[in-house]
Amino acid sequence: MRPQKVLDDEILAGLTKVFRSKGYEGASLKELAEATGLKKASLYHRFPNGKQEMAETVLNHIGEWVQNNVFLALADEEVSPQMRLKNGILQITKLYNGGEETCLLRALSMKAGLDLFNEQIQNGMQDWINAFYNLGLELGFSTSKATKYAVQTLVDIQGSLIVTRGLNDIKIFEETLKKIESNYLE
Repeated sequence: MRPQKVLDDEILAGLTKVFRSKGYEGASLKELAEATGLKKASLYHRFPNGKQEMAETVLNHIGEWVQNNVFLALADEEVSPQMRLKNGILQITKLYNGGEETCLLRALSMKAGLDLFNEQIQNGMQDWINAFYNLGLELGFSTSKATKYAVQTLVDIQGSLIVTRGLNDIKIFEETLKKIESNYLE
């Protein structure tokens, strides 16, 4: 059998769906195999270190997507900071499917996941804060205001995703993104 050169999008999508919905602890190998369309043995062939490697691969994939879509949109010096914010929010909407998807960082931040992925989770959250901090500076905020808004933006996004799912009301996520945009552009 020849080595797998590229991880199939369907496999990544299946793994992501399970980890987002079940977290690390709740994701069983059976569910991961079913979601990818592979047998357990095939999953272990692709991921010799098991479930931990699967979750790391998903974290890395989502991290790259966020870097290439959200953070680059927020840092694109070819457009105004106001347009960067609008483009970044559009990408956040895509990332979370309009508020219907759980954040992977949150899903993996339960006890076992946090023990295994703490550094990646902290770095991922700090990257979000840094991206919005830098945008705040570009918009003329003081360093303290840029810091405050950046942290609050992360809290607002994460909190709105939880409340949106808990109340099954997508408007909460939509309104939160509008509020974030309004806060930065006031």
